Amino acid sequence: MNNADENTVLSVALLAGKILLESGAETYRVEDTMARIAKHYGLRSTHSFVTPTAIMFSASADSPSRLLRVIERTTDLQKIAETNEISRAITADTLSIHAAKEALEELDASDLQFNFWIKILAAALVSGLFLIMFNGSFQDMPGSIIAGGSGLLVAEFIQRHTRIKFFSEFAGAFVIALTALFFINYLNGVSLNKVIISGVMPLVPGVLITNAIRDLMAAHLLAGVVKGIEASLTAFAIGTGVAVCLILL
Repeated sequence: MNNADENTVLSVALLAGKILLESGAETYRVEDTMARIAKHYGLRSTHSFVTPTAIMFSASADSPSRLLRVIERTTDLQKIAETNEISRAITADTLSIHAAKEALEELDASDLQFNFWIKILAAALVSGLFLIMFNGSFQDMPGSIIAGGSGLLVAEFIQRHTRIKFFSEFAGAFVIALTALFFINYLNGVSLNKVIISGVMPLVPGVLITNAIRDLMAAHLLAGVVKGIEASLTAFAIGTGVAVCLILL
């Protein structure tokens, strides 16, 4: 394989890894996908090192390493699925390297997230369903729905303007507790605890916790610990936001 071909393969593998990591995939999936793409084109001795914020990848022990910085991460299962499909098409020889690069570049530039207001509506409905799961009263359903939707609305708004996740989660949890208090005190609600708990569920970092455990089990200790700490900070922010609201009011 000549240098031009090798560079193209490395670029495609890194781009696939970047999309996966930015979309919330576990570290093992990122490394495995890059290795499979490179191996299909004859690079059988690749080395990779993936953390939640960076990817290092080289064709062999004697080749220079490439470093790719990952700044923003979210949860986008559709991008993960489509990247996996492109990777499988490459290894099945149904997609050329140049076509794969174009497909990945198009996927990377696309925004497959749901509309902002659809996400808020989904959070509201999920909060109401969690209230049922927690054996809450149907009398508390409106409060739970409003709390969950308004909490995510505030969290998303602050996240877009500050890019500081702790502040956004804290503010979202504060608004959820505030909404729950108002509902219980003035609109004849039944259980403050269940309204708050169901309302904060859309903010809980479930995917992050799962990926942290998955990475630790796969011996990706650095990535697992970092994701675990991030999930713990998010949980701490949620708990602090609720506690501050209840203490002040």
